Amino acid sequence: MKALFADMFKGIWKENPVLVLLLGTCPTLATTSSAANGFAMGMATTCVLCGSNVVISCIASIVPQKIRIPVYIVVIATFVSVVDMLMKAYAPPVIYTSLGIFIPLIVVNCIVLGRAEAFAAKNGPLRSAFDGIGMGLGFALTLTLVGALREFFSSGSIFEVKIITCWTTDFLLVSAAPGAFFILGIILAVKNYFASRAAVKAGKLYIPPAGLDCRRCQICKLEKDEEKTSDF
Repeated sequence: MKALFADMFKGIWKENPVLVLLLGTCPTLATTSSAANGFAMGMATTCVLCGSNVVISCIASIVPQKIRIPVYIVVIATFVSVVDMLMKAYAPPVIYTSLGIFIPLIVVNCIVLGRAEAFAAKNGPLRSAFDGIGMGLGFALTLTLVGALREFFSSGSIFEVKIITCWTTDFLLVSAAPGAFFILGIILAVKNYFASRAAVKAGKLYIPPAGLDCRRCQICKLEKDEEKTSDF
């Protein structure tokens, strides 16, 4: 049981899909104009993650290797269709209309297919369910945080509850697309700052997520190659 909860909690913080793995940034930036929208999108993705992980874990051993990706996508699309119909029937119309096309687009969310391929296909249904719940909750919490910050700095409210009553004119930059980049960038910077500080205090070397450190960056090498080419 301890291992199951470890699988779940790692997705919330240690391997948060947005803040650590940098997956699902498109819905993170596009659907977080408010805290309610971010929360609804996150919970919809959590349901799809949990359901698809369990089914894929059950059928992984009987699916031929060459067609596993199309089969996984069909499974994910089925759960997305179910979630979409449930939200259309029971979710507040304002939220369902605001999310719009982004609910069907959960099918191509790299978090869902990534967990299916990297975890669910290699582990049992129970572990896969906990992994899906953890990754989904981490995604939902991040979207809710970004949405809450954007909503607050835009209109002084959170979950449509006015916190600063004298705020009468919305700050449009934060509610627009560039504002999402600024807010997410600040959250990532703060998280990396505290992660590196904790590593230094523990006497360890802070290693950024794979693909995001200088050892794997080729920009400097490309610039040097361009300089050599221009010399000729």
